[in-house]
Amino acid sequence: MDRITAAEVFVCIAEQGSMTAAAQAMDMSRAMVTRYLGQMEEWAGVRLLHRTTRRMTLTEAGQAILLRCRDMLAITAEMHLAQQPGDEPHGLLRISCAQSIAQYGLAALVGRYLQRYPMAAVELQISNHTINLVEDRVDLAIRITNDLAPGLIAKPLGTCHSVVCAAPAYIARHGAPKAVEDLAMHQCLTYSYFGKSLWTFLRQGEEYHVPVSGSLTANDSTVLLAAAIAGAGVSLQPVLAAAGPISRGELEVLLPDYQPRSLGIYGVYQSRSHMPLILRSMLDFMVEHWAASMPEAI
Repeated sequence: MDRITAAEVFVCIAEQGSMTAAAQAMDMSRAMVTRYLGQMEEWAGVRLLHRTTRRMTLTEAGQAILLRCRDMLAITAEMHLAQQPGDEPHGLLRISCAQSIAQYGLAALVGRYLQRYPMAAVELQISNHTINLVEDRVDLAIRITNDLAPGLIAKPLGTCHSVVCAAPAYIARHGAPKAVEDLAMHQCLTYSYFGKSLWTFLRQGEEYHVPVSGSLTANDSTVLLAAAIAGAGVSLQPVLAAAGPISRGELEVLLPDYQPRSLGIYGVYQSRSHMPLILRSMLDFMVEHWAASMPEAI
C-alpha cells in the first residue's frame, strides 16, 4: 500500500478524531481507512491509537509518529509545488472570520491577494462563533485567541492589540478612570465571547485581572464600538477598529499606562496534507502582509 496515502489517512484520523470522520473527509470507505491504519501500525511496529467504544486517542508512540507523518507530508507537498513552478493559485477559498477582522483589515488584504492572483476567488463567511471547518465547509478560519484548542493546525499571522476607550460625552458625565480598579465603578461594554466579566492588563511587568460589568453586552465588537462612540460606556476594543474613531476625536484612550492583554491571530485549517495551492499561497500572503495592515498598540 502507498505509504504517503497511509500517512495522510493516519493524520486525518488524528485530526478528525475517528475513522468514520476521516473516511468522510477523505471520501474513502471506512474499511479502506481501517486497512491503511493497520498498515501504518505494521510499518511502525507499534500501536498508534487507543480504541474504545467511545473515543479514539493517540498512544505515546502515535503522537511521535504523527509529527513525523506531518513533516513527511509537508515535504511531499513542497516537492509537488516545486515540480509545477508555472501554476498559479486558482479556485474558490472559503474563509471564516469575525466581522471586526473582516471590516478593519482582512477584506483589504484579500482584495490585494485577488489582484495578484486573478484566477483565485474568495468567499468570506462572517461569524463570531467558533465554526467547524469540516461541517461548515470552510477552508480557513481566522481566530483571535491565546487559547487554541489542542490538535488544531494553526499558522500564526500576527498580534491583535487592544485599547480601553470611551466617548468624550461619557467621560464628561462620569469622569475617566485613573487606575484599572476604577473600572468597577463604570459602565463597561462587554463582549459575550471574550472578557465578559474580567479584563486583563499589564503594567511594568505586573499583570492585573479586573472584574468589570455593565448593562450592555453584545456578541459583536463592532456593535460595542458603535455604542461606545454614542457614549454608552467604556469599551475594550481592538486597536484596528478603534484607531479611526480615536484619531477623529470620537473616542478617547483611557488608562494609557496599562496595556490590555494582546491576543494572537491565527489561520486555522484542516490538514497539511494535499494542501491546495490557493490555501498555501493565501497563508503565505497573510504572513507576509498581515503585520503591515494591522496597527500597533496605542
